[in-house]
Amino acid sequence: MPLITIDEPSTAAAPSRPPAAPARARRIRRPSDRVATVVSHLVMIVLGLFALVPVFWMLFGSLRSPADIFAGTPPIHPDLANYRDALSTLPWNQLVFNTVAMAVGVSLGQLLTGLLAAYAFSCWKFRGERALFLLIVATWLVPLQVTILPNYVLLARLGLLNSVAGVILPQISSAFAVLLLRQHIKGFPGELLEAARLDGRSSWSILWRVIVPSLGPALAALEILLFVNAWNEYFWPLIVFNEPGSVLQIGIANLLNADAADYGGLMAASSLATLPILLLYLLLRRRVVNAFARSGMR
Repeated sequence: MPLITIDEPSTAAAPSRPPAAPARARRIRRPSDRVATVVSHLVMIVLGLFALVPVFWMLFGSLRSPADIFAGTPPIHPDLANYRDALSTLPWNQLVFNTVAMAVGVSLGQLLTGLLAAYAFSCWKFRGERALFLLIVATWLVPLQVTILPNYVLLARLGLLNSVAGVILPQISSAFAVLLLRQHIKGFPGELLEAARLDGRSSWSILWRVIVPSLGPALAALEILLFVNAWNEYFWPLIVFNEPGSVLQIGIANLLNADAADYGGLMAASSLATLPILLLYLLLRRRVVNAFARSGMR
């Protein structure tokens, strides 16, 4: 008979515990770092207050009576008469419509042309690329006064004087937009672009479906800068338009004349003219903050 041996059950080894995760290294902040942080925040607060001084002066001046318009203290008894006079004196419907159309047309035109040019300079290689880019950047240094006469003659021949289109067309491109967007597209991962090309996407599809969605914060921040610049434009609309009721900046300037300058109405009209800019910033403030945060992490 075969002998069957039964092995004794071996004692199971106790399960070993996973090694404890190393504790996160905490950054030890030295007192000098804290002092530098506090000082930098104080400097920014002081600079922010200095930047707000003209805004508060404008608001206080719009609420003062004509006799106290130059007082250095906040108005004790605010008066809305300046706002009523400004609303009744200026043709606000026409001014706001022309100014919004001009600012939207100029800013969107500069954003679109800047995006297309930046995409070409960032993702394409062609002969004379660097020379052409430097030429576009050099146009940023050309003052407006140099191009006023040829642009005016061209608009006169095209019959676009005294029109919003005449203000928009000569300003439809911006070297600043090309330079800023080129830097952002240059930082885009090249592996994603190569993967999109291998997937069969065209250059147009790569731009609008791959690059533009990731540039949302940068495009929003740039649009605000371009819109504010176009909204505050005064000299070029003054050349194109021959009537005082054209855009807000010209209409507000008409409140100042040699006989009697209405400073209270001027402050009230200026306060009303800043509301669209403030509304635009409130709508896009998160994207603007994200644009600065992302640019700082690169």
